[in-house]
Amino acid sequence: MKKSLLLLVIPALIGFSNAAAAQTQQKKPVDKCFSCHTDIGDDKVADYTSDVHYKAGVTCADCHGGDPTVEDQDAAMDPKKGYIGIPKPSAIPQVCGKCHGAGKTAFKTNFHLNDVMDQFMSSVHGRALNERSDGPTCISCHGIHNIVEVQNSKSPVYPTNVTKTCAKCHSNPDYMKKFSPGLPVDQYEKYLTSVHGERNKAGDPKPATCVSCHSNHLIRPVKDPRSPVYPTNIPQTCAKCHSNKEYMAGYHIPTDQYANYKESVHGIALLQNSDLSAPACNSCHGNHGAVPPGVSSVASVCGTCHQANADLFDKSVHKEAFARAKLPGCVVCHSNHLVRPPNDAMIGFGTDAVCGKCHKDVPADSAAGAILAIRSTLDSLTNGRKDAETLLSHAEQLGMDVSDASYSLRDVNQSLVEARVQVHLFTAGPVKSAAEPGLKIVAEAQKSALAAVNEYYFRRHGLGVATLIITLLAVLLFLKIRQIERKSRQ
Repeated sequence: MKKSLLLLVIPALIGFSNAAAAQTQQKKPVDKCFSCHTDIGDDKVADYTSDVHYKAGVTCADCHGGDPTVEDQDAAMDPKKGYIGIPKPSAIPQVCGKCHGAGKTAFKTNFHLNDVMDQFMSSVHGRALNERSDGPTCISCHGIHNIVEVQNSKSPVYPTNVTKTCAKCHSNPDYMKKFSPGLPVDQYEKYLTSVHGERNKAGDPKPATCVSCHSNHLIRPVKDPRSPVYPTNIPQTCAKCHSNKEYMAGYHIPTDQYANYKESVHGIALLQNSDLSAPACNSCHGNHGAVPPGVSSVASVCGTCHQANADLFDKSVHKEAFARAKLPGCVVCHSNHLVRPPNDAMIGFGTDAVCGKCHKDVPADSAAGAILAIRSTLDSLTNGRKDAETLLSHAEQLGMDVSDASYSLRDVNQSLVEARVQVHLFTAGPVKSAAEPGLKIVAEAQKSALAAVNEYYFRRHGLGVATLIITLLAVLLFLKIRQIERKSRQ
């Protein structure tokens, strides 16, 4: 009974399957172009069978125009039926934009197609294409008849291939000078020397590539504030990867750099105050040739902005000592991403001092005396200035003119800056020498303030005595007049 039932059901299922297949076959668009080019052995046909568009049902006519339903070649390639043949470069974005442009269709929804044509035409590449017919187009990056998914390792825009794809143009000086003669053409070579490039070349698709930083379709000029590589945007661009704990898990490096940078003097200057001269990530690490500064290069990197400090450090005992201990220069005292504003409390052996990381306030440590002497000089200058300002303020409140002395205190800042710079020699003598002019100004200002206050009280006391004498004379005169009046009455 069961066997007979199966014999009845199986043919029915086969018939249903064949009917469904026939229905599907009927719905498949006719493409005589494809069959004809297959017959003549066109290599493009073989390429196209692996193309994402072929798999999606896109016919030759969808890109090249014409009528794919007729056998006759002239009728199929009739311009009146929309045949355009090989699209002109300037027309390629519009051809691709029929599917990848604005608007929604069932086809676009089914294949999750994005509107990238408008983005491309607004990009530096789209503008270049508008300027010259040999400018970059969609096919420059994605290919023509053998386009595969971006996630496919054979795609020219797959992470391990995309830098070479960009380099086809950007490493060609003859081509690039047509569009941007001042743009360097060695970015790809520099990239290969970077940590990103080395890992990418080894087959790791995760490290940053050109599109990670510059975007893909909507690439803006570097000087455009909307560009992801505009100075104020660079930290966030780097943070897309470097602040992602899951993404960075396999590389064993911290992911708090961006959070620290935002709180640093550099981050506040750039991100809050929009100071474009303030360093971003690429200022220290490089951009295309990005490499973490090594032990020997940190001072040189910092020295590009802080040249005087770096020159003094190179002459100091710490240069050789740090090298022997394999300590990375400036960051030992100032940190790297979380660089706080330097202050005098960093010098010494207190809670906030950095000297105590290596030195001890004991007789056996020969550097302890110099550390304390440096701190004493700086404290004398800063505290002396505060005392002078307090005295001068008191004199002004008393109505005394001390404007010259107050103005002279402005020069103390210069001495204080120079003294703090000399700290990088890590010896007491140069710090004291730099502070000496300021200490003299402070002493003179204090002297002037005290003299003004003393003069005020001297005048006040003199006025009091004079008033008392005058009052006494007035009383005596009054009494004498009364005496004369009494005698005249007698």
